[in-house]
Amino acid sequence: MFRSISALALLMGVALAQPADLYRPFEAPPGPRTTADVPWPAPRVWLPAAIAGIGRPAMPAQIAGWDIDARGDGAGLPRGRGTAREGEDLYVTHCAACHGDFGEGADRWPALIGGRGSLNTGEPKRTVGSAWQHAPAVFDYIRRAMPYAAPQSLSVDEYYAITAYVLYLNELVEGEAVMDQDTLGQVRMPNRDGFVLEARPDTANEACMTGCRQGRVVGVIGDSRRFVQPGSGSGFDTPQ
Repeated sequence: MFRSISALALLMGVALAQPADLYRPFEAPPGPRTTADVPWPAPRVWLPAAIAGIGRPAMPAQIAGWDIDARGDGAGLPRGRGTAREGEDLYVTHCAACHGDFGEGADRWPALIGGRGSLNTGEPKRTVGSAWQHAPAVFDYIRRAMPYAAPQSLSVDEYYAITAYVLYLNELVEGEAVMDQDTLGQVRMPNRDGFVLEARPDTANEACMTGCRQGRVVGVIGDSRRFVQPGSGSGFDTPQ
């Protein structure tokens, strides 16, 4: 068995893209470096040339099973619909055990609400309502990855309804607002303008050994209560 794709590629004489190529950014339009209204670039595909006698073209049905992603602007969303009112019971059944009855989070599972305006503070809370840039991306993630124990097990309408309920918990849509392939992209998320373009790769391939902090104080904030029971003796029972 080959230990890596690179080893297999070298044996077959296939040239793989270099890291810098894989992370090469697309050209942004002139003006402020914000992703809020940057046109979506054409996808770049770095696939090796086909090898004669190996494999066969994927059938449309096979592709359809994997091609379910949706972009932030709504492209790729499936046909369907759902409201927050319809999604409430679905959320209680499939989501509340981990994310809390009202999205507040349970045990070590993440909260879905709260934290709006906290991202530029010392204790940012990354929730759907505070950090996510596009509502279609919320649907896309929930559909592909949830429920945690059975992802992609619900219908498209059920996923729209759950997404609507999560947005409703964040006070972004009304309870009767219909979320579908047309309206979901019209929801303006609070952090819509909070992302900026950056060049990739954004880190060097060599370790910084001297003068890295340049005199700045580095602090780490953690709350061990999300990982250990208070009083267990294996951690702090208050945020450090």
